[in-house]
Amino acid sequence: METPFQFKQFAVHQDRCAMKIGTDGVLLGAWTPLDSDPQHILDIGSGTGIIALMLAQRSNAQEIDALEIEPNAYEQCVENFEESPWADRLFCYHASLRMFVEEAETSYDLIVSNPPFYNEDVSSGDVPRDMARQSSTLPFDELVKSVSILLSPNGIFATVIPCKEEASFVNLATKAGLHLQKATRVKGTSDADIKRSLLTFSFHKTVVEEDVLVIEQKRHVYTPAYVALTKDFYLKM
Repeated sequence: METPFQFKQFAVHQDRCAMKIGTDGVLLGAWTPLDSDPQHILDIGSGTGIIALMLAQRSNAQEIDALEIEPNAYEQCVENFEESPWADRLFCYHASLRMFVEEAETSYDLIVSNPPFYNEDVSSGDVPRDMARQSSTLPFDELVKSVSILLSPNGIFATVIPCKEEASFVNLATKAGLHLQKATRVKGTSDADIKRSLLTFSFHKTVVEEDVLVIEQKRHVYTPAYVALTKDFYLKM
């Protein structure tokens, strides 16, 4: 029997999900700004549902929708939602983003996505894992174009991507009418290279807020900033 990943207020089963819980998803779920008090949230490519669950814990949103195309991940996401304290606010759709955009009847105040970003067309022999990892499943240009259709006029789009992809992603977003608002660059330790970029976009141009988040001081000794960000979730923080 699989032991679920236990957070402070909920548990996540992940035995049927190709992509397991990782730092990227937890970072995005904890970091995404909620100052605008979003009531309708969408998580694109939800996997286990971890980001949607974290946003349910952090927000008063009436409705948090998730979108997952891989059948096993979809079923697991539904299970994790149903077993959470916020089951009445969480709903997962089993559909492609393209299909969802065509049929969507609502716009969202906040859209989040931890998209697949391995551009190399490699195969591990594990089809669900390859789907979850490779950006061919959800190309960045399709993602930003879809977000520009689904986002409400004053809405926020938050994502996490490799730092080396940041400039091209921001360029794609700008072409879709989405302007960078905030960028937090993430590094494992203070002397490590920046690996990830946490980004938010909106339809409004503004001065971009920029900062750097360092995760560890040394192996398994976390920085005060990382502890402050994740302490409401991780059991041992």
